[in-house]
Amino acid sequence: MRRQTFEKRTLIDAPVEAVYRWHVAPGAFERLAPPWQRVRVLAGGRVENGSRVELSVPTGPIRRVWIAEHRDVEPGRGFVDVQVQGPFAVWEHTHRFERRSERQTELIDHVEFALPFGAAGSLLAGAVTRQLERLFHYRHRVTVSDLAAQKRGEGRPRMHVWITGASGLVGSRLTTFLTTAGHTVSAVSRHQSGEVCWDPITGEVTLERESRPDIVVHLAGENLAGGRWSARRRVAIESSRVGATRKLCATLARLRRESGSPVTVLCASAVGFYGSRGNEVLTEDSVGGEGFLADVCRGWEDATLPAADAGARVVNLRLGVVLWPGGGALAKMLPAFRAGMGGVVGSGEQYWSWISLDDAVYAMHEAMIQPGLIGPVNLVAPQAVTSQQFVKTLGRVLRRPTLLPAPEGMLRLAMGEMAQETLLASQRVEPSRLIATGMHFAYPGLEGALRHMLGRQPTS
Repeated sequence: MRRQTFEKRTLIDAPVEAVYRWHVAPGAFERLAPPWQRVRVLAGGRVENGSRVELSVPTGPIRRVWIAEHRDVEPGRGFVDVQVQGPFAVWEHTHRFERRSERQTELIDHVEFALPFGAAGSLLAGAVTRQLERLFHYRHRVTVSDLAAQKRGEGRPRMHVWITGASGLVGSRLTTFLTTAGHTVSAVSRHQSGEVCWDPITGEVTLERESRPDIVVHLAGENLAGGRWSARRRVAIESSRVGATRKLCATLARLRRESGSPVTVLCASAVGFYGSRGNEVLTEDSVGGEGFLADVCRGWEDATLPAADAGARVVNLRLGVVLWPGGGALAKMLPAFRAGMGGVVGSGEQYWSWISLDDAVYAMHEAMIQPGLIGPVNLVAPQAVTSQQFVKTLGRVLRRPTLLPAPEGMLRLAMGEMAQETLLASQRVEPSRLIATGMHFAYPGLEGALRHMLGRQPTS
């Protein structure tokens, strides 16, 4: 049985203690799991000798359980993961953290593996090594970006953060980022079994124990792009986005008056606030637009006024199209584009303001730690693109043709007004207030963002 080796090294601008602490914190494995593999954590705990992590890993059309055991744990220096059940004949992954200076650490991932089926299996070693190159390029990039974003909160007290919609696309990624930074996160649940229970009908919040948040991030609500806007769905959208937000903020206002403690409320909104504006550059100072979605966003933001009137700092997060292979718009587009059946949407001239999921998370963290951020904040990448540019870029990253257009008439027939105000609307939005804080976007350009999250780095 022949062993193969793989190693990846990256110099990180962070003390060795911070890099090690990040890797052993709750949520680190979820941060590092590549989104194109759909790995699920079934069980896991602290990184200590003898503890195990149990994963569900896709292998072709089936999923397999992979169990690794932590060994040779040296706090601040490294640890080893050894496969005890899984697809390899041998798998030993050594994590090392070498101090290069007081503010720099070399992250070293060293893997020794052997494939099953003897000589026949060893023929696949080259393919496995290429997959490891994709995997660890992604992991190291996430580590560097996370630690850089978390450094901006350096020296500030750890926060207790409540999140509604914590199990959703944005909420789950935000949770793991915050826990790796040492913050406490409470999922605000609609179920009585949760630590914090919220009834969106009445707005009442029930606490399992006396607990007050420093930050409340409100992400819950009906999916705006979940289907045609029938009369029933319009009511559901307005009720979940406007009515529920108003009731939640009224309750938060009461809690603030009772406790006297400062609270920051980050409430999701959308760039749909601006309506369809063609080539016009839109900032947070731009006036609102017209249409159902613009009206919903206006009401949504106005619904936070009870909290603001009670003295809470309120930030309205105007989100663009959040890109991630595991959910949202990109996940819906990928099957067709991977099959070579993608193409220009509508005229192709409308602007789509997008943001990578991790930059959306970093922007929310920025809003938490910047006391001067109040009111609307655009959560979009600095480089908006037309839908034609988006489609061509995605096709180039996937190495697929993009020759099958989606005409406006077909989209209106299939999705009605929802298509007109989302896919066919043009919003060229800039993140002016985030840029003014000095926040660094990890993925400012579309091609770089897509290559990162899809594991499709250039070959040259």
